[in-house]
Amino acid sequence: MHPLFPPALRLPAVLFGAVLALGGCGHDEPSGAPLLRWYVFDEPSGAFVEATRRCNEAAAGRYRIETVALPADADQQREQLVRRLAARDTDIDLIGMDVIWTAEFAAAGWILPWEGTAAAEAAAGRIAATLDSATYDGRLWAVPFTSNAQLLWFRTDRVATPPSTWDDMLDQAEALGRVGTIQAQGQRYEGLTVFFASLLASAGGAILSDDGTAVALPEQPTRRALAVMRALATSPAADPGLPSNREDEARLGFESGGSTFMINYTFVWSSARSRAPELAAHMGWSRWPRVEPERPSRVTLGGLNIGVGAYTRRPALAFEAAACIAQAAHQRLAAVRGALPPTIDALYQDPEVRAVLPFADSLRATLRDAVQRPQTPLYNDVSLAISHTLHPMRSIDPERDVQRLREAVGRALRSEGLL
Repeated sequence: MHPLFPPALRLPAVLFGAVLALGGCGHDEPSGAPLLRWYVFDEPSGAFVEATRRCNEAAAGRYRIETVALPADADQQREQLVRRLAARDTDIDLIGMDVIWTAEFAAAGWILPWEGTAAAEAAAGRIAATLDSATYDGRLWAVPFTSNAQLLWFRTDRVATPPSTWDDMLDQAEALGRVGTIQAQGQRYEGLTVFFASLLASAGGAILSDDGTAVALPEQPTRRALAVMRALATSPAADPGLPSNREDEARLGFESGGSTFMINYTFVWSSARSRAPELAAHMGWSRWPRVEPERPSRVTLGGLNIGVGAYTRRPALAFEAAACIAQAAHQRLAAVRGALPPTIDALYQDPEVRAVLPFADSLRATLRDAVQRPQTPLYNDVSLAISHTLHPMRSIDPERDVQRLREAVGRALRSEGLL
């Protein structure tokens, strides 16, 4: 099996010097194979571990990848990585990065850019939005591995066709009475920021300017997005637990049978099939509802990219290993075993993938129109500003809160520090 990257992988000159200076140093296996550590969340299906096993076998002793499990919570993952990288930890060779960390890690100098042939091969066949998530300041900083976006899930035994707009969904849900509940994410956390960002993009707006340095939040789209959030939160169709609901609470609420609609990620499909098979038999899906009838919905991108740590002692091998993990065969493996959607467009036509992800067409269409969360090194501060300003959703005043939101995001952009 040929390596995905040639030996002459282009790297900054300073790294070639570092590699030569280190020589045989670094963490090695007793057998002598250079050991590369991949810090990534503990994926429960074993797909990530199996991908590393296959890459190790193909490497034939040139390197060996070992996974290091990060916490399940994304905020805790980021905190652990930030502390290690800020300390210039050489143990981190590869990083399983949430798509929202790229700008922060790149600006801080904690990951290495992909260049030349390596960058071209990392980009080949990927859905454009997934590449955008790995790009900052005109450079590619990671290889897109898995992706995701929210869909609208609904009960086909209660609704003949999915609602096309948020207004339609609220009307349908309220007409159904007590079983018409809409499940969504309303807790004061990243999911609330994602919800707002998707509504805003669907209304034709953006949180920041294209270069990520200034507040955008145009008046009319921002007010419209806020109006939808308030309408949901004050509707009799809202779940009573909305102010404290995350993705898992929404899933559990839908699986209980008392809800007809749910906004959530694709993990809910496999969960329903295993935990509530009778409900899953009546579970349909579609793209997110539109905010405006004339505008397609645009939903915030999620997923996992693989970056190379800036302080790795073996950068050339780390780039090769990252590309091996993220290749098509291993994206198929992650989809089939772990129900993790791929970033390679063609895999959405793969029979094995479609068998596990029967909603592949809706998801791919969503991903092709997906929107990025603000690409700024200060994203964490921006997200906190949004979620704190807009929680609880029932207290939103669309007229008043456009300006409050602009002021809060402006303060976040002027803050300092990455933690």
